[in-house]
Amino acid sequence: MAPIVLHAPRGTGGRRMTIRGEIIGVAYSDADVVEFLRQAGLPDGGRLLDDPGWVEWRGAPAHEYGAGDGGGR
Repeated sequence: MAPIVLHAPRGTGGRRMTIRGEIIGVAYSDADVVEFLRQAGLPDGGRLLDDPGWVEWRGAPAHEYGAGDGGGR
């Protein structure tokens, strides 16, 4: 199991993000995910987004955040 999980998009948009089971926040874009990873001590987090060994995208395709989907790359 990957240590970073982006859970299914919420009805209002955004995806809950966990690292090793701890809720880090709600991401509304890839930039949010990268910032959460930076705050967690992973300054090159952007390189991890498409690495299934690091990140698991649940309930929707990677880089989709729902409700207008202001995210992506």
